[in-house]
Amino acid sequence: MSADELWGQGNSYEPYVGRWSRLVATRFIDWLAPAPEGRWLDIGCGTGALSETILAAAGPSSVRGVDPSADYVRFARNRITDQRTEFEVADAHHLPGDGEAYDHTVSGLVLNFVHDQAGALNEMKRVTRAGGVIAAYVWDYADGMELMRYFWDAAAELDRKAETLDEGVRSPICKPEPLRSLWEDAALHDVTAKPIDIDTVFRDFDDYWSPFLGGQGPAPSYTMSLGESARDELRTLLRKRLPVKVDGSIHLRARAWGVRGTA
Repeated sequence: MSADELWGQGNSYEPYVGRWSRLVATRFIDWLAPAPEGRWLDIGCGTGALSETILAAAGPSSVRGVDPSADYVRFARNRITDQRTEFEVADAHHLPGDGEAYDHTVSGLVLNFVHDQAGALNEMKRVTRAGGVIAAYVWDYADGMELMRYFWDAAAELDRKAETLDEGVRSPICKPEPLRSLWEDAALHDVTAKPIDIDTVFRDFDDYWSPFLGGQGPAPSYTMSLGESARDELRTLLRKRLPVKVDGSIHLRARAWGVRGTA
């Protein structure tokens, strides 16, 4: 299943991981500590979480967001009306702009869905000025993204086929070592990787479970592929496993890995 099939509807993405991606984006921009008045390119902009954070925290002269999903681009345009922004349909292998068009070329929570990551990184280099920053971050699906780790561990216990769909298995790049290697192999300079941790707090079990019924992303797509009884069994096991506090809330950790280098 392609990334386009998995991710494409803004209204479903927001309650699933969109709300948490905004918290990660803020810490990512803080880490980059960019100079103001930069020209930014946001690759795989989705609903605009990272673009919106750049506008709020980086003092850019311009932000260009691109995404292969026309629905996401419409969603971002409708939400973000700042005159410094523009959003358009494009993918990571065919980026808009000539050489040295941007000071900061970034991507949030997308790189693991790009089929030719090395090719995409070379394209990012093509449009970034010499000395400009190229950076990205991805969820640590294997260990640090607890909301999905609980889900896939429970799903695999009930259905062995779920093991092959687990993002922790399918996304080996979502670790510091392969991210650093990818950046270094692209001949980028001063390459560093960093964990970015946030708290994901759900008000109750339904707040955790409902987004898995939206069909956006591998885990929700898997959930909606199940029959009603199998889905209920998964729901029951998750309710049993998740650490629910006295007030009914669920507090989990989410970790992303960031990587940066200069062109």
